[in-house]
Amino acid sequence: MTAADKPQLVPVGRIGAVHGVRGWVKIQSFTQPPEQIFAYQPWWLKLPQGEQPVKVTASEVHGNKLVAQLAGLEDREEARRYAQVEILVDVTLFPELEAGEYYWHQLEGLRVFSEYEGHRSDLGCVVRLLETGANDVLVVRGDRNSIDKRERLIPYLPEHTIKRVNLAASEIVVDWDPDF
Repeated sequence: MTAADKPQLVPVGRIGAVHGVRGWVKIQSFTQPPEQIFAYQPWWLKLPQGEQPVKVTASEVHGNKLVAQLAGLEDREEARRYAQVEILVDVTLFPELEAGEYYWHQLEGLRVFSEYEGHRSDLGCVVRLLETGANDVLVVRGDRNSIDKRERLIPYLPEHTIKRVNLAASEIVVDWDPDF
């Protein structure tokens, strides 16, 4: 496999605890809706020795919980070794979004600049996003290139706090008081 053939993997969930005695595992999904995680195949597991593809042989929704059986996992003890392992999929499996919509993995790592009261300030980089129910939140951590090393939580509200996202320039411009 050449570098060009290598999939661009992004996290979509995590394996939780074991479920039952036949090797099934609970799944924590980062997708919306949560059961959408089963539509993305194959899964890649982020193991200490590197990413490893795995096939989901069966999956079920139990109330508000997701469970799956992975190829090669047939008993509880074998499945227990995969608890808390991150689930990755190839980004090319994701549907295309409308203009102005972004997947979280596209926003992570972007530099955030505040344009507030006529001044432009570098606030740092998006290290992750949080889902709060009301709106998503950018977690922006300052670094040696930013105005300070503080961590800021900035609501992701397009046309309010988010002025523009420029993936080509790797930046997000926000209307946010840098002192906040």
